[in-house]
Amino acid sequence: MPLAVALQMDPLESVAIDADSTFFLAEEAQRRGHALFHYLPRTLRLEGGRASATGRAVTVQRVAGEPARFGGFETVDLARFDVVLLRQDPPFDLAYITTTHILEAIHPGTLVVNDPAGVRNAPEKLLVTRFPDLMPPTLVSADPAAIRDFRARHGEIVLKPLFGAGGFGVFHLRPDDDNLGSLLDMFLAKSAEPLMAQAYVPAVRAGDKRVILVEGEPMGALNRVPQAGDARSNMHVGGAAAASRLTPRDREICAAIGPELRARGLTFVGIDVIGDYVTEINVTSPTGLQEIARFDGVNLAAPIWDAIEAKYAATRTR
Repeated sequence: MPLAVALQMDPLESVAIDADSTFFLAEEAQRRGHALFHYLPRTLRLEGGRASATGRAVTVQRVAGEPARFGGFETVDLARFDVVLLRQDPPFDLAYITTTHILEAIHPGTLVVNDPAGVRNAPEKLLVTRFPDLMPPTLVSADPAAIRDFRARHGEIVLKPLFGAGGFGVFHLRPDDDNLGSLLDMFLAKSAEPLMAQAYVPAVRAGDKRVILVEGEPMGALNRVPQAGDARSNMHVGGAAAASRLTPRDREICAAIGPELRARGLTFVGIDVIGDYVTEINVTSPTGLQEIARFDGVNLAAPIWDAIEAKYAATRTR
């Protein structure tokens, strides 16, 4: 059955057609006959218990410099759509959190993917802390004394903002690095939000693996290798994508967290695995679909849409 699908995402006009996972999902939706509508998160509104947004009907196309053809702007009741894809990029700030509250006004009558309450209650660097046996030693705190003590106990650490994304603000500190005090001053002067400190995992030099899960099941993976002289492997900051495969340890990690993802309505998730450890569970706008398609010849947008369509059909029978 053709579905009416709204894309809540960042500007589509400047999307990277060879890398963006939302664009890839939109292409698959079109192949299935679904109609697409695009709007920016800032146009969301909630009035009288009804959620609406201003946007345009859209057709995506794999054309450099012109990734989409748009209709005219209109303000629409989001309840008229069958599915909303919640796909804007972090930061996971109060503006982002507010969008999840607004989208709850239509979900599940209109199916929101991922579930807005599930997204709100599962920030990337916090949901993973429910699985301490799968993680490297980790501290979440805004207390400088606690962070200094953690570094004293673990030596080489990684320090990062709790609600950051894309590798921005991530620091690798060796035991003799004397910048910790300045970094804490900088972070905590800017925000009262806690930081995350993790014991450094040397295996990151071989790459930080992104594993894609659909309805809690592992579907594929790619590796992201940091540049020489940089501890960060995120592709946004220059990490190089490379082919990878699912190992027995990856499957063990996914088997442990999969039931929690399904229970929270998190259909499309990307986890980050370094060596034997999971470091993040990405639920806001996971990436990696196009890279996996290039390396493995597997279109993971298809099982994601299979899952969305099955969920939508299930809501119609209740």
